[in-house]
Amino acid sequence: MSNVESIEEFYKRKFDWMPDNIRNEIGHFNVFKLDPFVGDKAQPVPYKRRDFYKIMLVIGNSKVHYADKVVEVQKQALSFSNPQIPYKWEHLDNIRSGVFCIFNQHFFHQYGNLNQYTVFQPGGTHLFELTDEQVNQVNSLFQRMFEEINSDYIHKYDVLRTLVFELLHFAMKMEPSATFDKQPINASQRISTLFLELLERQFPIDDNHQTVNLRSASDFAKQLNVHVNHLNRALKDTTEKTTSQIIAERILQEAKILLKHSAWTVSEIAYALGFTEVTHFKNFFKKHVQLSPLKFRNARSDGPVRLV
Repeated sequence: MSNVESIEEFYKRKFDWMPDNIRNEIGHFNVFKLDPFVGDKAQPVPYKRRDFYKIMLVIGNSKVHYADKVVEVQKQALSFSNPQIPYKWEHLDNIRSGVFCIFNQHFFHQYGNLNQYTVFQPGGTHLFELTDEQVNQVNSLFQRMFEEINSDYIHKYDVLRTLVFELLHFAMKMEPSATFDKQPINASQRISTLFLELLERQFPIDDNHQTVNLRSASDFAKQLNVHVNHLNRALKDTTEKTTSQIIAERILQEAKILLKHSAWTVSEIAYALGFTEVTHFKNFFKKHVQLSPLKFRNARSDGPVRLV
């Protein structure tokens, strides 16, 4: 599997040039039209992680591979990508136009953690199909970005941050209201949140991050400095799942990703995921998927998930 694509590598791949402010004290932000990279000039986008964030408005039909699922854009959509989630776009020749902005965490280092927003979380919604009216609203925000970044206003990057936040909240308001209908965080929710963050921090597996070290409920309990029974109760209260079940589901998801999107052998995948014996991994995978790892790798991918 390829290494993480840095923001410098992105510029070299797309433009063969490097902006002067890419590593300056304000962090980095830029905005582009998608037109030069779609249609007849479409370039393949490799499946990999990036070390930067990206928000993109896409006009036209295409598919995007997120982890172990494929999501199809029927007509037009707003997408959110972040350093924790690998992705790959397909059928870029069907995209008619679009616009996107990229930025790194340092650009927001005094303005909170971007990963607190569901559109940038592993379990969140990353793609939103838009109506024509919504496209006009989103496009107007991007046009303001173009105007602002080309202006001489001394505080223009503050305005650009505000526009990024507008896009975040525009999308999150489209999510089901149940996502936000939460009671004040209690002790169980706090422990569950810490557990899920610790679990997710081990992924995705790639050349620079090769081994899952925390594999059992007791491993996580020790790391979180709580009794394993306390952790189990907290997760059961908040997720209605056992600790072992949640860990197994996440390891299974990563196994599917590696089997479909990497050239690693089954043995390499097994050891990277913390299995001491390849047979243990094969039995684990077959128990949950009803296919052996090799049969899953060679099977035709499931159809894309259609956005509604």
